[in-house]
Amino acid sequence: MKELRTIIVTGASSGIGAYCARALKAEGWRVFATARKPDDIAALESAGIEAFYLDYADPVSIETLVEAVLARTGGSLGALFNNGAHAQAGAVEDLPVAALRDQFEANFFGWHDLTRRIVPIMRAQGQGRIVNCSSILGLTPVPFRGAYAASKHALEGLMLCMRQELAGSGVHVSMIEPGPVTSKIASNGLPWFQRYIDREHSVHHEAYRAQIARLSGGGSKSRLKLGPDAVYAVLRHALLSPRPRPHYVVTIPARIGVTLKRLLPASLLYRILARQG
Repeated sequence: MKELRTIIVTGASSGIGAYCARALKAEGWRVFATARKPDDIAALESAGIEAFYLDYADPVSIETLVEAVLARTGGSLGALFNNGAHAQAGAVEDLPVAALRDQFEANFFGWHDLTRRIVPIMRAQGQGRIVNCSSILGLTPVPFRGAYAASKHALEGLMLCMRQELAGSGVHVSMIEPGPVTSKIASNGLPWFQRYIDREHSVHHEAYRAQIARLSGGGSKSRLKLGPDAVYAVLRHALLSPRPRPHYVVTIPARIGVTLKRLLPASLLYRILARQG
């Protein structure tokens, strides 16, 4: 069957999504990239990429995107790269329910909505790739990341069940689990932290000083932090390999976390991870 090199890449305004959209375009893919801000959409279009508005928390924008893309492709689509998300920081006891709802709308429910609109197209074609940019926090917990980790744990469970349900259809589902990668997800998370976390009245107010500094500074400063090209390398494999993997763990810290989870007693593992907060 003819390979379909058409793909939707969400969250392409910066970081992983922006890099992957441009790299795929350079390799001959027809890329339909999404962003929320008009300036980011214009920047993608100036790079020769077909760009659309999408907000995962807005079901109408999801429906509109799918209709527009399928109209341009004649009803087919080779791949979907779910990537757009935000990261709500804060201790679990300080998270209002509204914060969790917003986190799951953007990181989980919207991904499900978009994906289930695409699956029937891929089933009818007999081929397709669905790749989800999850996180190492979808596999291991760390302090002050409860909302984000919960959304990624939920995503892992949902999409891996879908992978099994699609067996034999020609449609493959993969999860990418990056550790520290250069992006704006930390700095973009600061307004969400400020909106929902009453840090001055929290028992964690001292720890939150470090959290604010981390978010303001763009996340961790680890020398092991990689660029978005590291994610693109495994995305290519998930899109092009005849046997795409269910999991792609990216960066040394992420691989260490997965290895420790497999080898260590849970109580010891969680003591180690607690130091990462």
